[in-house]
Amino acid sequence: MILRVQTITRDEHLAFVAGRPSVSHMQIPAWGDVKPDWRAESLGWFDERGDLVGAALVLLRPLPKLKRYLAYLPEGPVVDWFAADLVERWLTPMLAHLKARGAFSVKMGPPVVVRRWSADAVKAAIADPGARRLADAEPTATEPRALDVAERLRGAGWRQAEPGGEDGFAAGQPRYVFQVPYAGRSLEEIQGGLNQQWRRNIKKAEKAGVKVVRGDQEDLAAFYGLYVETAERDRFIPRPLAYFRRMWTALNAEHPDRMRLYLAHHDGEILAAATMLTVGEHVWYSYGASTSRRREVQPNNAMQWRMMSDAHALGAAVYDLRGITDTLEDGNHLLGLLRFKVGTGGQAAEYLGEWDFPLNRVLQRALDLYMARR
Repeated sequence: MILRVQTITRDEHLAFVAGRPSVSHMQIPAWGDVKPDWRAESLGWFDERGDLVGAALVLLRPLPKLKRYLAYLPEGPVVDWFAADLVERWLTPMLAHLKARGAFSVKMGPPVVVRRWSADAVKAAIADPGARRLADAEPTATEPRALDVAERLRGAGWRQAEPGGEDGFAAGQPRYVFQVPYAGRSLEEIQGGLNQQWRRNIKKAEKAGVKVVRGDQEDLAAFYGLYVETAERDRFIPRPLAYFRRMWTALNAEHPDRMRLYLAHHDGEILAAATMLTVGEHVWYSYGASTSRRREVQPNNAMQWRMMSDAHALGAAVYDLRGITDTLEDGNHLLGLLRFKVGTGGQAAEYLGEWDFPLNRVLQRALDLYMARR
């Protein structure tokens, strides 16, 4: 039987999220408040008994001068992705609902992992001159059901979005991420998984007197100063300070410990700062920033270890360091960040990526042309 899809309240959406071990921070009601340029709507899937069995945050971006929208479900929806009737029972009614709401195109990011590579496998791939991309390396684990999901989507007319840029980061959300599994592991076991350089740097920071503290909303300005410096150094366009203030207000209004800020101090100066997000048993290292000064005291390792320790204390099943490049060539400026994350002893994961469904092909072609010229 096809499920009924309809708008639900924030409270209904939050209650559904609270009943699941892991939901993306981009699939909670408050994330819509972080994105004021989009209209946000919570969707629910109801079975024949009237029970809520799936949910999603949909962001609707209007086309100028037209009452038509791009509907975006970042890292969602939260549905039964491995259901045999995924397309007919779950996705078809979603498309019908969004088309009735005025959507001309739907973009979604199935939270489904296809392959994983251990830290050792990633290190070997980086050292292998024949491996230009992570996908060229033999994975440590694969999920055959994920490939079935991809085939079903293609058969139903969905098309996989191309990753944007040479660095392997998708135009929307990262397809490749780095995660440290926590479930069933003690903090000592997690620490033992750090590579030798990481453990040495943590001790060096402690000996040098680096102190990592939790900040509050007033400390976002200090974080932002380091973030702008990081953007210049790492060649990306920084978000405005107002974005982080809005994140703090919206996320922590929904849950008092949804977003945290960490600051690494040394001799009266803040050398590094980072934000951390928590939904259920999933914890993300979200945004990081640091200065180029006094790197020898290793503030970034100290800060990450404090965040990893706090995530474990919160009962996390996974500590997620978010996006990594899949390009392994020496000239790639993101390779250093990949090596840093690999040092945690976790694993690289490849998701299914983002998928598009054109509901109005004329408007979809116009959007594709616009995006290609940006």
